Amino acid sequence: MDTGQQHYPLSRSGRLLAALPRPERLHRPLLALAVLMGVTGLGSVIGLIVDDRMITGLPIWAKPLKFAISIAAYALSMAYLLPLVPKMKRTVWWSGTIIALMLGYEMVPIAGQAMRGTTSHFNETTPFDAAVWETMTIAIIVMWVANLAAVIVLTFARIGDRALTRALRWGGAIALIGVGLGAMMPPQRSGVDGIAGAHTVGGGDGGPGLPVLGWSTTGGDLRIAHFVGMHALQAIPLLALFLAGRIADETRRARIVLVAAFAYAGLTALVLWQALRGESLVHPSAPTLLALAALAVVTVAGVLLSGLGARRREAAAEVREPQNQAA
Repeated sequence: MDTGQQHYPLSRSGRLLAALPRPERLHRPLLALAVLMGVTGLGSVIGLIVDDRMITGLPIWAKPLKFAISIAAYALSMAYLLPLVPKMKRTVWWSGTIIALMLGYEMVPIAGQAMRGTTSHFNETTPFDAAVWETMTIAIIVMWVANLAAVIVLTFARIGDRALTRALRWGGAIALIGVGLGAMMPPQRSGVDGIAGAHTVGGGDGGPGLPVLGWSTTGGDLRIAHFVGMHALQAIPLLALFLAGRIADETRRARIVLVAAFAYAGLTALVLWQALRGESLVHPSAPTLLALAALAVVTVAGVLLSGLGARRREAAAEVREPQNQAA
């Protein structure tokens, strides 16, 4: 029956958005983990209100809250993106499930040790604390290997849209490196008996830090590069999806995503370099600012240059259209 409505064919970007997984197709274990982290985050907020204990210079429930938010974002994005992979679905499903299990386990000692009034990471103060930290280390390694498997699959998968395919490949690779940067913290000595590692360079853990985040304001902090890097898997694909509804030219979107991926990798390397020099994020030196400015200039230039080919193609199409109409 004719409804009187006109139907137009979807653009390439429109087809991409229409093909994105519906809620019932999301990776269930990762989605469940995201919901669980939401509940954990809510419990941590309540803890912040009713429990005034402090550890390493922060309220004792600040760390569970930060990890709950971070894990929820990571799990939700993975639950959404993994079903996009067209092949090796069993491998992808198991990789996502192992990631969900390991991240879920990691949250147990983080919250449990907070309830006990002590820290979880690097804590070898007692045999029990050492055993907890050892199991956390194993879980992190298993999770990293599962991430590696997922990234390998993403590297060879073709989603159908070059921009999103690049976003998944580069976002996954950078996130894998970001997670791996956590291995740089144990070699840092805290100077406190029973604590086997630290995240602050040029000062002790527990000094002045940014509100909620706790990132050091007096020295370098390795957690920043770790955090920025691991969330590339959210930031870069989200950019690709944002561009899909605004730029029809697939080649241009793919080029912008590639520029953004290099910029994101550069930013991760920059904050890591800054931390290793014992420099606080909020007190950048002249070399840091110069490097940041150079990165910004290269990024803007790359985005501007990405549109050159698109404009040529649009001009050629405008020339061909009158010719086709005349024919």
